[in-house]
Amino acid sequence: MSSSTLQHRIAIVTGGESGIGAACVAALAAAGADVGIFYFKDKDAADSGVRAVQALGGRGFAVQVDVADEASVEQGYDAVADALGVPDILVNSAGLNMSGVKVADMQLEQWNRLLATDLTGSFLTCRRFVRDLQPTGRPGAIVNITSIHAFAMRTGGADYDAAKGGQANLTRTLAIEVAKRGITVNAIAPGMILTPMNDKALHDADYRESLERNIPAGRAGRPDEVAGLAVFLASPAGAYITGAQIVMDGGLSLLQGTGA
Repeated sequence: MSSSTLQHRIAIVTGGESGIGAACVAALAAAGADVGIFYFKDKDAADSGVRAVQALGGRGFAVQVDVADEASVEQGYDAVADALGVPDILVNSAGLNMSGVKVADMQLEQWNRLLATDLTGSFLTCRRFVRDLQPTGRPGAIVNITSIHAFAMRTGGADYDAAKGGQANLTRTLAIEVAKRGITVNAIAPGMILTPMNDKALHDADYRESLERNIPAGRAGRPDEVAGLAVFLASPAGAYITGAQIVMDGGLSLLQGTGA
């Protein structure tokens, strides 16, 4: 994508201070967009992202938002609208990882906490995005970062698997609802990506290699690879793609039935 692909576009990236979110901030800015960053805790990282956007010639803005909280999401959108204007790109990257706790041992608090962030958070941000964009008559794009665990289950991942499966179906449903308004809604379902969510794999080469042996491509993915697809889906080149969940996992999920 060229540096003018998303010129005059305004994006919001949730979880934009780290991992896939931070890579999306950089990639959107490199393609010409102004970027609002929703961050949860790490203000320094979010501010660094703003500076990176500005260094690429765009306008950047960061605001602390808890995507699981309706009032916080509304305040975040108000702040971005005041600073940058009404966004026409939304990338939902904020999320928590699976607990590793089996259903029989899981506390309701854990279940509710993960679904509130990974599923309800996307509902709240998508809802406000559409409400703001529709009256302008402009087209737009939503990209939800789901996971291969939306369809490939893992023991100890009921909270995450359920949230990501719900996020995928939210994507499909909303895509139908807003298609005639020129708003696309798609999902990217990554497999193993080297982000802080996979901290052990980032810092323990032996552990990482033990996991990469299960991936047909022979390696984990990079955040910038996910971000590149997000930019494509948000660009005019992706305007006829909606309701899709595109898998980026090096072939890992193709092996679900192997061995039995």
